[in-house]
Amino acid sequence: MDTIILSDWLAARLERGTTEPMYRQVLRLVQQAILTGQLAPGTKLPSSRTLAEDLDIARNTVLRVYDQLTAEGYVLSTTGSGTYVADTRPDTAAVRARPVARAGNAGTDASATPAVAPAAPAHAHLSARGRQLIARAGVAPKQWGAFMPGVPDVTEFPSRTWSRLQARLWKQANPELLTYAPGGGYRPLRRALSDYLRVARSVKCTPDQIIITTGIHQSMDLAVRLLTDVGDRAWVEEPCYWGARSVLQSAGLVLAPVPVDSEGLNPRGRALKEPPRLALVTPSHQYPLGMVMSLARRRTLLEYARQHDVWIVEDDYDSEFRYGSRPVASLQGLDEAGRVIYVGSLGKTLYPGLRIGYMVAPEHLVETFRTGVAELYREGQLMHQAVLAEFIMDGHLTSHVRRMRALYGERRQILIDAIAARFGDSLPVMGDEAGLHLVLGLPGTADDRAITNAAFDAGVIVRPLSAYYSDEEVARRGLLLGYACVPHERIGPAFDTLAGVIEKQMEEGGVRAA
Repeated sequence: MDTIILSDWLAARLERGTTEPMYRQVLRLVQQAILTGQLAPGTKLPSSRTLAEDLDIARNTVLRVYDQLTAEGYVLSTTGSGTYVADTRPDTAAVRARPVARAGNAGTDASATPAVAPAAPAHAHLSARGRQLIARAGVAPKQWGAFMPGVPDVTEFPSRTWSRLQARLWKQANPELLTYAPGGGYRPLRRALSDYLRVARSVKCTPDQIIITTGIHQSMDLAVRLLTDVGDRAWVEEPCYWGARSVLQSAGLVLAPVPVDSEGLNPRGRALKEPPRLALVTPSHQYPLGMVMSLARRRTLLEYARQHDVWIVEDDYDSEFRYGSRPVASLQGLDEAGRVIYVGSLGKTLYPGLRIGYMVAPEHLVETFRTGVAELYREGQLMHQAVLAEFIMDGHLTSHVRRMRALYGERRQILIDAIAARFGDSLPVMGDEAGLHLVLGLPGTADDRAITNAAFDAGVIVRPLSAYYSDEEVARRGLLLGYACVPHERIGPAFDTLAGVIEKQMEEGGVRAA
């Protein structure tokens, strides 16, 4: 392509009167011509004056384009000689070099590879752990509505109180609140949380032991990275929260599912003979089934961890919401050997988008975790942490939890009554004593995944219980129904829709309720 054709080529493609500036259009088109070979290496570009006249645009626009092309390496400019297209073609020797043989392509002749490879399935580009993560992902396309589990009613959040506290802090314009968060987070928040956790959860800690994170996932990830190596074994409850399972597997840990019964985690036989490096438990409210780990099991687990150098990550995700009895004390409060890493979040208590969580590290690991969180994640959000500290210290958190516990308790009862009215005792209700969801049991031959998909199409969100199991052979069938984010008047109609789906799916599958 010579310079005269370049002018004509550009003129035919420029769009006058559009929102894209002329400079951006000319730059984009010339770059395209160079990258596609329509302007070959060594081609001399017209002078800025000539190109400006041919295109009827300002010369300064062309000069700006040429300067940018030179800065990005598309052209070479020589004073007194002109502007030429640079040779930006890939190094042929490097492109055709024989790659190191990898599993599945040993002996492949790289020179025979076609210029354009055929489109591969999306999963083919992923690592082995990436494929595993995506294949078992539990994230839902919708995060709000009946009966989405684990979601609080964010419409009840005291936003005016929060806004007032936030406005006051912004007026102070403290530069220290706009930078990174050293030392494990905003100290007044760590002090407020330590006071709250000691009273509400019987956690033994000082402000220095608290590390602020973006939530339970990050807390788990930090603990795994600092305390385990790839290939280490980790106990997880069977069933367990899919997000925790994903965090541990993505870090290269080998998961060893341990069954739970009415008293919580119940390791037996081979599991006890092969101590893990780490155990992840939800002792105060097992997720998703809802049982509480008995005191005997707690003491046994703590002693086993002490004897076999096992780290315990205690996920205390929504234990403030217990109905009919006081919240159960934390496992960490019984730990005398410094083996428990306690993790929690304000997402279920306040609102998920807050993205502020915390971990309580054993005293001998405090500096390690402080360094780790700063090195890996470069924490910030100090302004939000400062607002939250004020919110807690002024008593708003305690009063909000008390109010929401009563509200969620009412919604829980409405849902239980709706289940009983439709199914009587034929379908059991499990895990309703605490938290933001309950489990509706289904017959063992029912397909809870198919029911979940059909319910979604009908406008109702539930999760299949079987998806929380690692072993499909032992998986129980059921549905997780969240009630916290559903207004009182919507619970009955939404459950009627779900019940219709359940009955239709069970009828088509030849399944009868017990």
